[in-house]
Order: sequence, then C-alpha cells, then structure tokens
Amino acid sequence: MLKRKTTIPLRVLLFLSAGGVLALGISVLIAHTYARPRTYQTDDAPSAPVAIVLGAGLMRDGSPTAVLKDRVATAADLFFSGKVQKLLMSGDNRYVYYNEPGAMKAYALSLGVPESAIVLDYAGRRTYDSCYRARFIFDVQQAILVTQNFHLPRSIYTCNALGVKSVGVSADRRQYQRRSYLFWNLREIPATLVAIWQVWVTRPLPVLGDPEPIFPPAQSGQAPNPIPTLESHT
Repeated sequence: MLKRKTTIPLRVLLFLSAGGVLALGISVLIAHTYARPRTYQTDDAPSAPVAIVLGAGLMRDGSPTAVLKDRVATAADLFFSGKVQKLLMSGDNRYVYYNEPGAMKAYALSLGVPESAIVLDYAGRRTYDSCYRARFIFDVQQAILVTQNFHLPRSIYTCNALGVKSVGVSADRRQYQRRSYLFWNLREIPATLVAIWQVWVTRPLPVLGDPEPIFPPAQSGQAPNPIPTLESHT
C-alpha cells in the first residue's frame, strides 16, 4: 500500500515534467518557424522607418558589451545604407549608474550616426517591454529589429504579436565565447515560452508614460496610438 501511494505523485511529476518539456519545445518551434522568413542580413534587409536596437548589458565601466556594440554597429550600417531613418535604442535605465540607452547612443555617435537620428527608450527592461513601448509610446508600426541570431525568433514574434510589423537583422559580427553563446541559447527556451504566454494570455503592462511618437502625427498623417490601460486588456 505504501509503495502505491508513493508512485502516484511520481507519475504525476513525470507527467507534468513531460508536459513542460513539450510546451517549451512547441513555443520554440513556433517562434523559430515564424521568424525564419522574416530574418535578414544587413545587405538584403528591406527598408523600414525605424530600427529597434535591443539592449544587451553593459561592462562595469558603463560601456556596451561586445554583443551590444555589434547591435549598435549593425543598426548604424542600416542607417548609413538608407534602410532606416531613425534608431530606437531600447534598454534598461532603472538604476542611476546603469544606462543602456545612453551607452548605446554614445557608441552610435562614435560611429558617426547623427544625434538627430537617435531616439532613446529608457524603460526597455526586457524584449516584451521594448516592443510594447515601441508601439504604444513611440508609435512605431513598422520596424527592423536588431539583435543576435539567438534572440531574433523571440524578438520578431513578440513585436509582431504586439502590433509592430517587424523583420529582424542579425547582429552576429564576431565569434562570441562558446560558453556564453550556449547559455544565451538555453535561456531563450524558457524565455520564449514566457513571451508567448505574455502576448496571448497575461498581456502585462510595462512602464508607460506620455506618448512620444518618433514621427509626429502631422508628419506621419496618423494620430498616435492611445496608451492602453489595464482595463483594456480585461
């Protein structure tokens, strides 16, 4: 009798574990399948009004990491080739001494990007927030997402699901440490499942604020999107 009682929870645990693995696998398959035809290299990318550069961490001295530098440099190439008009630098600035957008801007300026072409989003704390705020704060309706290959499927899927018609451009410009790249790819598995859950189920509100359309309504011919409220998602 005791043996029977102990095997039932084990079976349930195994069933739940198998279900979790299946959910993870399906979410990754969905994102990768969706993103594959929407992923480009810099040279063959289509044009869009805005390139959204997603944050990727800073060094201890506040300068961009190698991964983030590659994202900014790729976005700069898109600007210089005339494929985008503006660069939206979206990153984390919740702490006084941690300013991803500021570091991204400084590096873009060092590459020759004019300040007038750079827009900063200081509340892009995660990919979901960056896409959400791009749509409802900056009124971005079409964009090129700039990030590394491991991050593109989740980014492309999330932004499109939140109303930003997006393609992605790979920012892999160097060989990254194998251990780091393995970690990033593994982290994307649960992160992708969470992203799909958020865009279709919970739809959490990020830090918002007053609208700051990159292209003024008089220039775009459209009114800015109303800021969504919690009630609008119930």
